[in-house]
Amino acid sequence: MEITFLGTGAGIPSKERNVTAIMLNLIPENNHMWLFDCGEATQHQILHTSLKPRKINKIFITHLHGDHLFGLPGLISSRSFLAGDDLLTIYGPIGIKRFVETVLSVSDTHLAYPIKYVEVTESGVVFEDENFIVDTIFLDHGVTSIGYRIKETDKLGELNAQKLKTAGILPGPIYRQIKENEQTILDDGSVVYRKDFLGDAKKGRVITIFGDTRYVPEHLPFIHQSDVLIHEATFDANKEALAYKYHHSTTKQAAMMAKEAEVGTLLLTHISSRYQKDEEQMLLEEAKSIFPNTFIATDFFQFDVD
Repeated sequence: MEITFLGTGAGIPSKERNVTAIMLNLIPENNHMWLFDCGEATQHQILHTSLKPRKINKIFITHLHGDHLFGLPGLISSRSFLAGDDLLTIYGPIGIKRFVETVLSVSDTHLAYPIKYVEVTESGVVFEDENFIVDTIFLDHGVTSIGYRIKETDKLGELNAQKLKTAGILPGPIYRQIKENEQTILDDGSVVYRKDFLGDAKKGRVITIFGDTRYVPEHLPFIHQSDVLIHEATFDANKEALAYKYHHSTTKQAAMMAKEAEVGTLLLTHISSRYQKDEEQMLLEEAKSIFPNTFIATDFFQFDVD
């Protein structure tokens, strides 16, 4: 699982930061990519990476403000020309379907693939398969804003080959059969139970991605023990009143959420264009003074989720 920040700015693009878009690369896990938000010029940002738009099969929109949305029509149109012909599912607040269909209709755009819309009307699970569960929560941003929690399912532990040999089961295709089935009948008729030969399960990774939001302590259970928390930090610590007025968070507030929720790593994004590049260290130090394992994402910053 690799996270690539395609845009990390708030409100309007700047020379240093494009507006919000985050790619979750799941090629090793399920041969797809998931995009979270799609600000203006996201597809231009993708051109500077090795990411493949045709591999995007899910797009999760946190809210319907333009800096998280205006790149969507261009990207989904271009996907048709880039060998993307499989189903694309778009998740978001009520209105996301009307927005996309209106743009496609007015521009007479015809896609080479179908779109499925999932408009989130209540907190809870919006997607689940054998590899991942995506849960949602409503945030505090004046308009409907969604937080997404991506939970990888736990993986089976390693097969204990030495224990199998001790039990008289020699290496071969039978080992794979034992691992893939709860019970296996051997040639002599005896039954082998998988649970007796597996090590501890490998805990699935958890990534929580918040849309724009005020600091709300009630969100802590949703974030709790995420391996990675991606949280907006539109303002510096001294602008808490301004952040509240405009339904945003400060560096300090994001760090407090990470600390209290016992997350592994905090990645800050959605930085106001008022802050120049030489001020990033100041913003980072504010957050790290509360939660040391913090990074401020810049455009094209990549983070591997171990």
